Amino acid sequence: MNKIKQDTLSFMGENGAVFYADTCLPLVDATERGKVEFKALARHHYPGERLTQDTEGLNTIGYWSANEPQDWGLDWHRNEGLEFHFLESGIMPYSIEKHEMELLPGDFTITRPWQQHKVGNPEVGIGKFFWIIIDVGVRRPHQPWVWPDWVVLSDVDLQRLNMLLRHNEQPVWKATNEIKACFKHINHTLHQDVNGSSSSRLRLHINELLILLLDMFDRGKMELNEALTNSMRSAKQFLSELSNNLAHPWTIEEMAASSGLGVTRFTHHCKQLTNLTPMQLLTQKRLKWAKSLLIENKEMSATQVAFTCGFATSQYFSTVFKKHENCSPQDYRMKIVAQSTYN
Repeated sequence: MNKIKQDTLSFMGENGAVFYADTCLPLVDATERGKVEFKALARHHYPGERLTQDTEGLNTIGYWSANEPQDWGLDWHRNEGLEFHFLESGIMPYSIEKHEMELLPGDFTITRPWQQHKVGNPEVGIGKFFWIIIDVGVRRPHQPWVWPDWVVLSDVDLQRLNMLLRHNEQPVWKATNEIKACFKHINHTLHQDVNGSSSSRLRLHINELLILLLDMFDRGKMELNEALTNSMRSAKQFLSELSNNLAHPWTIEEMAASSGLGVTRFTHHCKQLTNLTPMQLLTQKRLKWAKSLLIENKEMSATQVAFTCGFATSQYFSTVFKKHENCSPQDYRMKIVAQSTYN
């Protein structure tokens, strides 16, 4: 079995961002238990033999191959780079944002940086599944892409590729025969590599793949949407994840920085998306959480609920709660319990 080497988990956001790149721990565990064949070259926190500086910007490239039913999956996660998947054989449950699907042999997927996706429902399928993650320097959707300097496409082709990859939401394509052949070459190169000896070939294969993507796009019908890369999308992405980190002592400056935006622009987008200021939205979400804790965790005091939900003091929590609910937290708990008992 291929030995997996793995660095410490890294925080991949900027300026207090709350997103973490996936660590593929279920895959690591499945490999160690002999459930799958695994081969990868990687850097940072990704599992696999270490990539060298000659391929800086390529974060991971590899595959797993499963020949029996699996008991694991990769739940909803994000990666800091542009990610390609290719299913050489088998059937693979796959979801990206709101879309759930089943990948078939020859399917090729495109996931933009930090786009939420999962593999498995909940278990992955039987088959051989390739991936490539290229860091293009993006920590928020509106930021420009910066490719590794070993990507040698002409400026015109690279600009066109940027537009096609950033402005479309079609997640799954049918790989051309040339793309399938490219992954066969990648497979061979992965097994030939010894301490970075195949860096030149990896760079060659990835450049070839990018050119083949342009050909594939030209043959297909792609709908473009410039809204996918504007600053509102960055704000929306942050706000959609805010409920996962309500206990953090957010300031409006930190919230804006976590979206990669200035305070004025972030506040404008928040008002457009929610009809609330960022701090009003944060308070609303915290109160909603607090009300559920008051009912579902009767052993928790109002003070414990306040601190759990991110309020700085129990007095401030009580003041805000009364303003929104016209009663104290304890009176609210008693009222709901009484209604439940009566019903």
